[in-house]
Amino acid sequence: MEGEEGTQQPQLVLAHKLFMLTQNDVDDIEKVRLRDEVFTFIIANDMAPLYETLVANKVLNLDQKALDSMRSKIDDELKKLDEKIADAEENLGESEVREAHLAKSLFYIRIGDKEKALEQLKLTESKTVAVGQKMDLVFYTLLIGFFHMDFDLISKSIDKAKNLFEEGGDWERKNRLKVYEGLYCMSTRNFKKAADLFLDSISTFTTYELFPYDTFIFYTVLTSIISLDRVSLKQKVVDAPEILTVIGKIPYLSDFMNSLYDCHYKSFFTAFAGLTEHIKLDRYLHPHFRYYMREIRSVVYSQFLESYKSVTIEAMAKAFGVTVDFIDLELSRFIAAGKLHCKIDKVAGVLETNRPDAKNALYQSTIKQGDFLLNRIQKLSRVIDL
Repeated sequence: MEGEEGTQQPQLVLAHKLFMLTQNDVDDIEKVRLRDEVFTFIIANDMAPLYETLVANKVLNLDQKALDSMRSKIDDELKKLDEKIADAEENLGESEVREAHLAKSLFYIRIGDKEKALEQLKLTESKTVAVGQKMDLVFYTLLIGFFHMDFDLISKSIDKAKNLFEEGGDWERKNRLKVYEGLYCMSTRNFKKAADLFLDSISTFTTYELFPYDTFIFYTVLTSIISLDRVSLKQKVVDAPEILTVIGKIPYLSDFMNSLYDCHYKSFFTAFAGLTEHIKLDRYLHPHFRYYMREIRSVVYSQFLESYKSVTIEAMAKAFGVTVDFIDLELSRFIAAGKLHCKIDKVAGVLETNRPDAKNALYQSTIKQGDFLLNRIQKLSRVIDL
């Protein structure tokens, strides 16, 4: 199931195509092509369990002859695999028994039978002694989790992998796990942790089975922009040689990052508009599309206002290349949500910033926590007196 270097795992390519079939933004001609590719891949890999699910969900039409053929091939292959397991258990050593069980696990993964694959992987694990081989089984489980977007399975598998690393484990697998965990964090809207994990893995990336390196850089830049301060963004992303060698291949991403850092807000909005389609049609980012759009606008508006005590709405609208009404409506929403620290003087057409005093906020927080602690001590002292 592991992709060769530079090659994405085929089941995850299939998962992306299935996701595209559910999107209204994909035109009908493209969906016809995708449907044909999905059907061809399913037939080639005898994915009868997945095919039945897709037919039930009306993603594909039922071809009974093709389904019967796949079921027959699956039965024949399972007989051969069971014979190999029986032969290994009777005549060969423990490692051969494990390999025979692993082959059956990989077969269930290939045909898309999630429950039986997980069951067989658990059985294979019981025959496995080496920590590295146990880790490989966890990676197979993680790939099943990402195919089905089963975040509970992914979370438990990541925790299991971390526990295994306490017993030992090589750096290559540890670095791979960081990318898997980063993808999980990004998919569950923990962009800050995702950015940290991706940036840690940027020079050691080998998880081509998940996605190509270009896609990895795309995720790294997107998560970093809304998570890092300007100084960290400059050091870790804007000037990072690993990112600079690839970023030009991804449409709009270089302009998106550099125009934000260089405060060219009109160019930023143009690049931002170009990137929205890419984000919307990414199966991991799609559920967070609206949230990400809000967060990135909050970052860029905060950066612009950081330079001013007060500024006219017209000047801000001109800097961003939009209308005064648009900026007025946008800022009103962000101010109401507590994302921007400023107020609008509608009569004068001016924005006045009121940055929060960090020291004063810390002082108030300390006083509040101190009062709470004193109350707890008083209650405790009354209990002790009794």
